[in-house]
Amino acid sequence: MKILKKIAFLTLATISTLPGMGQDLLARQAPIDRKMKAVDSVALQRLIYTENYDSPAEDLYEDWSNKYAHHETTLPDSFRISLKEFCMPTDSRLVTSNFGARWGRQHKGLDIKVYIGDTIRAAFSGKVRVVRYEGRGYGKYVVIRHYNGLETIYGHMSKQLVTEDQEVRAGDPIGLGGNTGRSTGSHLHFETRLCGVALNPALMFDFRNQDVVDDYYMFHKSSYQRESAVANRLRGVGGGSISAENNEDVELATAAPAASYSQESRFHKVKKGETLYSIAKRRGTTVDAIMKLNHLKKNVKLRAGQILKYN
Repeated sequence: MKILKKIAFLTLATISTLPGMGQDLLARQAPIDRKMKAVDSVALQRLIYTENYDSPAEDLYEDWSNKYAHHETTLPDSFRISLKEFCMPTDSRLVTSNFGARWGRQHKGLDIKVYIGDTIRAAFSGKVRVVRYEGRGYGKYVVIRHYNGLETIYGHMSKQLVTEDQEVRAGDPIGLGGNTGRSTGSHLHFETRLCGVALNPALMFDFRNQDVVDDYYMFHKSSYQRESAVANRLRGVGGGSISAENNEDVELATAAPAASYSQESRFHKVKKGETLYSIAKRRGTTVDAIMKLNHLKKNVKLRAGQILKYN
C-alpha cells in the first residue's frame, strides 16, 4: 500500500512539472523559429532575384516605363518563348475577331467574347507595367511584362484589379470583362508582344481548346507573319479546317519547338558603352564564341539596342 502511494505521489509530481517544461521548450524554440523564418525569407528573395535576373525580358527591354502601352524596338532574328506555367486569360472559347487586317487597319490582337464582370487573369507570371484608361482605344487596360520575354495587353475591361509595378503570378485576377474604350460590345482584346511588336496570340494560344499550342513557341523574324496567317486559319474565327495545299504551312506552324531545337538560345541586348569583352564576361562565354554565333568581324562597333546571341 505504501509503495502504491509513493508511485501515485511521484506520478502527480511529474505531471505537475510538465506545463513548466513545455513552456521552457517553447521559449527555447521561439528564437530558432524566428531564425528559420529569416533564412526562408532570404532564400526566397534570392530565388526571386535569380529568377528575374535570368529572365529573357531583362535582355530584350532597355527600360521600364508606365507611360506607354507599347514601344517597338529591334526584334531578335529568333527567340524561344516558354509557354509553360501559363493560364488562359479567360475561360471563354469564342474568338470573335482575328489578328491582322480589319476594316482597313491592322488589328493587333485577338478579340474574345466575354461578358461584363467576367474575370480576366494574367496569362503568365510577371510584373504589371501599365494600368490606364484610353477612351479612343483600349479603354481600361493592363499591360504585363512577363519573365518569358512577352508582354501581354488586356483591353476594354470594366475594372482593373491590379496596380502598376505589382508582381503577379499566372492565373491571378487582373481585371473584369467590359466594353470600355473603342468597343462595340463586351469582349476582351488580348495582345501578345515581343519587343513591342505585336505577335498573333493564335501562334501560342488556342482559346477553343483552352490551352497553349506547345511548351515553347520558337519565334523567327523571317517567318512569323506567314505562321500568323496559318494560325488564324487553325485557331481563329471559324478555324479548325485548312486546305490540302497549305499542309507545308501547317507543319511549320504546329511543329514542336522542343523537338526542333535541342538547346535554348539566349540573347543579350547591347547597352550603351558595352563591348564584346564585357558582354562575354557577363554571360560566361568568349568573344570568339559571340562573334561566331552572330557572324561578326573582330573590329565590329556595337550599337545600343543590338541583339546578340551568346549561346
